[in-house]
Amino acid sequence: MEYVYGAMLLHAAGKEINEENLKKVLEAAGIQVDEAKLKALTASLEEVNIDEVIAKAATMPVAAAAPAPAAEEAKEEKKEEKKEEKKEEKKEEVSEEEIAAGLGALFG
Repeated sequence: MEYVYGAMLLHAAGKEINEENLKKVLEAAGIQVDEAKLKALTASLEEVNIDEVIAKAATMPVAAAAPAPAAEEAKEEKKEEKKEEKKEEKKEEVSEEEIAAGLGALFG
C-alpha cells in the first residue's frame, strides 16, 4: 500500500512517477524497497491517467444512504435481547408474599 501512497504523493507534487523517484520517496519514509513491487507498480501506472481515475472515483454514487441489512438485523437482535432480559428480570423478581410463604413453610 505504501507504494501506491508514494506514487500518489509524486503525482500530487507534479513529479514523474518512475522507479527512481518512487524509490527515493519510499526510502525517505524509511521503507525497505522491494524492486519487484517497484517495477510492477511503475509499469502498471504508465498508461493510467491518475487525474481521470480520481475524478471517476469522486463521482461514483455512495450506497451508504441505505441501511445495510446486517445493521438492521443487528438492531432487531438487540431489541429481542432486551425483551428477553426484561422477561428474565420479571421471572427472577419474587414478591414478598411468596418469600414469606416459603419461610412459613420451612419454620412451620
